[in-house]
Amino acid sequence: MSFISAREHGAKPGSGGVASAQQEAIDRRERLRRLALETIDLAKDPYYMRNHLGQIECRLCLTLHPNEGNYLAHTQGKRHQQNLAKRAAREAAEKQVTPAPQKRAAVKKSVKIGRPGYRVTKQFDPVTRQRSLLFQVEYPEIEEGMKPRYRFMSAYEQRVETTDKNWMYLLFAADPYEVIAFKVPNVEVDKSEGRLFTHWDPDTKTYSLQFNFRNREAGYPGGPGMPPPPPMPPGMPMPPPGMRPPPPPGATLPPPPPGMRPPPPPPGMFPPPPYGY
Repeated sequence: MSFISAREHGAKPGSGGVASAQQEAIDRRERLRRLALETIDLAKDPYYMRNHLGQIECRLCLTLHPNEGNYLAHTQGKRHQQNLAKRAAREAAEKQVTPAPQKRAAVKKSVKIGRPGYRVTKQFDPVTRQRSLLFQVEYPEIEEGMKPRYRFMSAYEQRVETTDKNWMYLLFAADPYEVIAFKVPNVEVDKSEGRLFTHWDPDTKTYSLQFNFRNREAGYPGGPGMPPPPPMPPGMPMPPPGMRPPPPPGATLPPPPPGMRPPPPPPGMFPPPPYGY
């Protein structure tokens, strides 16, 4: 090999020849880089990025590379392949944990025909001293197979009136009628057995709801210090509203207050002996 040809292949003058093994390695890497660029589109690689200094960065491994060939060699290395496997495993685990989106039921749109008729009755139980309300709402044009619904709503849920913690709202709904609401005192509702009941009459198309309010006084529902009424004997009818139940058989009647005469006996009966005998 002449001196000129040695200079063309990168040999230094006086070095004693061309470093053939090193030159062949450089040529081989260059051929592999060009071949890889022809078969691999780096623009579609999500981890390929060129920074402002002209260097190539691997977003997955956070490494810097001087050229495309070095980056391609890195992508085939052990470190890059391990990071790819970790990323795939993490994405698969997150996909399994993420719940599937729930499909919302389609909102049924119907033409409203107005407000239903209603009746409200206030009641008072003299035995338990509880106040109650009876609502009767008429739905003559209710859709076939539908039953009215109700719920209690806090004053903080509505946006129509000024919020007042002393009141709550009772809502009734049934298509195709509009939702109606009643403003009632914000007192705890007695939901014990027999104190709250609903009834839907499919013949008259009337929905009834009755509930009792719990008394705010402590102790027995009749009031502080008031004992419960005596139990009624089997078979004895209930007294009319406003009257106290009769005492059970064998009970001792308390003496009347001083200065009060005892009531007269029924016709055909002798008067009882005076008190104190």
